[in-house]
Amino acid sequence: MTTPIEIPIFPLGGVLYPAGRLPLRIFEPRYVEMAQSCIRQSKVFGVTLIRAGYEVGKPAIPCDVGCTARISEWQLLPSGQYVLLTQGESVFRIIEHWSTPSGLIVARVEFAEPPDPISVPERYHDLVTLLRELIEGIGPESFPKVHRLGDAAWVGNRLAELLPIKPERKQKLLESSDDPLAVLAELEQMIRELRE
Repeated sequence: MTTPIEIPIFPLGGVLYPAGRLPLRIFEPRYVEMAQSCIRQSKVFGVTLIRAGYEVGKPAIPCDVGCTARISEWQLLPSGQYVLLTQGESVFRIIEHWSTPSGLIVARVEFAEPPDPISVPERYHDLVTLLRELIEGIGPESFPKVHRLGDAAWVGNRLAELLPIKPERKQKLLESSDDPLAVLAELEQMIRELRE
């Protein structure tokens, strides 16, 4: 883990993974202000799954583990709303969090060390084939520009994003992301369950 830093938190009903693409429409004043600050200062914000509460309204309770998001493209609409395209970067763990008077959650977080690159073992080549088919079917433009189909962590993260599984299961995969082979094993089991 690294030296803790403070970042704003954007709790959502979904999970973001490193290198994942996340389009957002920002309209609540607290998040418009957050987006403006992140754009101006080229800073990241944290995306976490909501443990309790809702995306809109009073601050939700975030899960302890999330992923930072960096704004790669943005558009300010005449209504004052922002349309953002963000990309996931680093997994973090919340040490403590609080709300500002505007309702924005701010957290002191420490970053997890990214896993060492590991090639996809032969036993999981069916997962790579499945991911390749999904990328071709959905369209390569919906994925990171560089497709790292030989990297176990990248393959695991992309499949975790795409599988129709409950957010809580997606969160468990994010929390296990320091062990890409364990994630692939879990995904293999999930796919087996979905097919049955």
